Amino acid sequence: MNSRLTPDGMRRIADEFRERYQPGRVRGLLVAGSGLSLEVPGWESAEEIYLNEVFPFNIHTLMGHQQTLTLWRRGDETLMVLNGRFHLYQGYRPEEVVAPVRLAGLLGAEVMIATNATGALVPEIEAGSMVIITDHLNLQGANPLVGEWGREFGPQFPDMSEVYDGELRRAARPAAEDAGFTVHEGVYAAMLGPSFETPAEVRMLRALGGSVVGMSTVPEVIAARHMGMKVLVLSFAANPAAGLVDRPLTHTEVLEEGEKAAAKLAKLMGLLVGRVFI
Repeated sequence: MNSRLTPDGMRRIADEFRERYQPGRVRGLLVAGSGLSLEVPGWESAEEIYLNEVFPFNIHTLMGHQQTLTLWRRGDETLMVLNGRFHLYQGYRPEEVVAPVRLAGLLGAEVMIATNATGALVPEIEAGSMVIITDHLNLQGANPLVGEWGREFGPQFPDMSEVYDGELRRAARPAAEDAGFTVHEGVYAAMLGPSFETPAEVRMLRALGGSVVGMSTVPEVIAARHMGMKVLVLSFAANPAAGLVDRPLTHTEVLEEGEKAAAKLAKLMGLLVGRVFI
């Protein structure tokens, strides 16, 4: 399959998904980042769906991402959990990257909580800590609202002055602390990747106000806000960025750090879901 996605096609995908899986009231979307896995205590894991059964474009494999969507149910309510995500650097088009977000929005989701693994741009953010994102820098050279997509599902020129919901951020801090994380707040700098940043680029991002750097998330955030969803992003600081340590950076290191934090992240998400989706 390699069909080009269109807004009408996105609506058909949502209609077909609703008919096939009967999700009932979709409360929100949770997105897992590299090497991270999300569980929803108090909800039942009902179906795990391969994304290539949902979307009409080629799905690429990526280490640390399962490329499945799990439906967690509680009575007639559903939480959608995206196990891994799509990235621009894999060759996806922007509308493909955010297709799971638009699917959730069309099914009624009002909240998106996304996690990601990042590199810390400042020494104060130590590896293994959690950063609650307050704003972002989109340096990926792409936007999922370009062209016909900006005229569908929301206003063509959506306001981005308060992208990250204050109430959700206030709920996230005590949940992260109770789960055992050291917690910071900061700005997510989104780069295209897949190469890691150079030391000069890290200095540039820090000078621009960035706190952590990654290669994902921002397209999803833009699409979610465009559709009126409340957004929370939790960045797991997997390692220091280039130039802050005297060693090469690897994707394996990112995945290993995610595995070490798996139990704490599961506790964090359980606490947060219990406080947000009452």
